[in-house]
Amino acid sequence: MSMNLPTLKQLRYLVTLRDTEHFSRAAEQCHVTQSTLSAGLAELENLLDVKLVERSRRGVFFTPLGEEVVRRARDLLADAEAMVEVTLAAQRPLTGTVRMGVIPTIAPFFLPAALPPLRDAYPELKLRLTEATSQTLCDRLHAGTLDVVLYALPYRCGEVEEAVLFDDPFVAAFPGADKRDGAPLPASVDPDAMDSRTLLLLEEGHCLRDHALAACSLPDVDHSRSILATSLHTLVQMVDNGLGVTLLPQLAIDGGILNGTAIETVPLDRTAPPRLIGLVWRKASPRSEEFRLLARALQACHEGQPIAAEVSAA
Repeated sequence: MSMNLPTLKQLRYLVTLRDTEHFSRAAEQCHVTQSTLSAGLAELENLLDVKLVERSRRGVFFTPLGEEVVRRARDLLADAEAMVEVTLAAQRPLTGTVRMGVIPTIAPFFLPAALPPLRDAYPELKLRLTEATSQTLCDRLHAGTLDVVLYALPYRCGEVEEAVLFDDPFVAAFPGADKRDGAPLPASVDPDAMDSRTLLLLEEGHCLRDHALAACSLPDVDHSRSILATSLHTLVQMVDNGLGVTLLPQLAIDGGILNGTAIETVPLDRTAPPRLIGLVWRKASPRSEEFRLLARALQACHEGQPIAAEVSAA
């Protein structure tokens, strides 16, 4: 016996409403009017003969069965998208849209130099970029709203494949001579000897904080005796104003983060563990070969090399 099945459009409306919890925002994201979205959801409920969504003055609420339908709808939409993506990838690799998440301590320092040669090699590739913390990006990767994530390894991101792109070593950063009473700087710094009371770090939730602590062999710092920054740019301004010292990734320095400051940098006197910049994607992704291609292209961009013929070949 045949049965009437929901359309992908109806399922997209439902999932988007669950993500936004607001009819007008869901309609905007689906590029339809609110009345069109509401009518599509009503048709879905009539088709399934169940109540999925409840409206009240306090907002939008999903019934328990509605939550289950949303979960299954996400899987169906992901499978449909994967079917289209894998057929496109077989014809022309790295064409169409790739949704990439990037952490804030990489995005402004790497992407401005990497994107132009990437566009030249793959003119039909459309990168949709999202900047957020590692955990948020991993959650979105597994929810299917991102395809790949560019972040610093190691990081627990669940069942993913990863490609290491390059090392990003740390250097010690000190205020300018006028902020440290002209005291000379050493030729190199032992990171283990850095005073945790004057070591400035990013707030918890930023993986750069964990990597900096690992480089100093410090398990953590005393929050009551430390000043924490909300971003890498804020951290640099704090050092420039003489509030303490920090460790900065070379990628940010090469990207010009110290421009306009009097900060002086000193190399570490031993091999401290660097950040490893890597690209990750879901293990089940049908575009794995494409993403390995993208990883090689990004690696070539960092090395200042042209994207090799074997990388750009279909």
